[in-house]
Amino acid sequence: MQMYLPIAEVSVNAYLLLGLGGIVGLLSGMFGVGGGFLMTPLLFFIGIPPAVAVATGTTQIVASSVSAFLAHLRRKTVDLRMGGVLLGGGMVGAGLGVLAFNYLKALGQVDLMVTLFYVVFLGTIGSLMFIESLTAIRRARRAGGPVKSAKNRHRNWVHVLPIKVRFRTSGLYISIIPPVIIGIGVGILTAIMGVGGGFIMVPAMIYLLGMPTKVVIGTSLFQIIFVTAFTMLLHAVTNQTVDVILGVLLLLGGVVGAQIGARIGVKLKAEQLRILLALLVLAVCGKLALDLLLMPSELYSIGDAGGSQ
Repeated sequence: MQMYLPIAEVSVNAYLLLGLGGIVGLLSGMFGVGGGFLMTPLLFFIGIPPAVAVATGTTQIVASSVSAFLAHLRRKTVDLRMGGVLLGGGMVGAGLGVLAFNYLKALGQVDLMVTLFYVVFLGTIGSLMFIESLTAIRRARRAGGPVKSAKNRHRNWVHVLPIKVRFRTSGLYISIIPPVIIGIGVGILTAIMGVGGGFIMVPAMIYLLGMPTKVVIGTSLFQIIFVTAFTMLLHAVTNQTVDVILGVLLLLGGVVGAQIGARIGVKLKAEQLRILLALLVLAVCGKLALDLLLMPSELYSIGDAGGSQ
């Protein structure tokens, strides 16, 4: 069933969009990420303009994150205090990110910059997560038992900073400064890239803050919900790039997929979840990088055709 998307100015199969929303919702429930790191590039691939994909993709992230968050909340695997600290930083970052996005849009460079952001960040984070996950799995096999938590393995500068707060659900007593900084960074990425930021926030919470993996996923989703909703509102008001029809179709698929993903996620080991997420991140990065490399040949063909006239 073909549907015309007024803001995006393209016609797209509605069932395809429902399917994309479902797949990304599944990932959201499994990994504790908003899913935008996959959704936004997929929308690029089917012809949605990057500016519209970034702004509208946030609607699906909100829906799938709410659905998955409620599933984790019932299991009591959400640190609401930590989520509130991350949220405070995220709101500030989202505002700064939308300002940067609108500036790039006015210059006509937003499409290129969004793609470059994806290639750089996905490539870096995916590689680090993949290497660390392989190391953790090998260590567990050699030891013949489960891997020790990040809390037990790491005590670094995060634990000596001032303004400390006790996060009982996570079993931590650390400064709020690192979570605020992480929140600001994720908020900026949410606005510029149309992502929930979970692919940055989840490893940062595990390896930098030392939070238990089972608590990280639900807490990440809590922050993603509000920061992404705020970002969507800012995009809709300031540059009118939110396509309602596209957003609703992605939302419907995302809600169903997130519930299924949350059930699958609790059955997998933490190391398995991280390595699967790393592989997905690297696959999307590879596709985007390939498209950038192929672009010069397309531009050359256009220029050659013009010269022959």
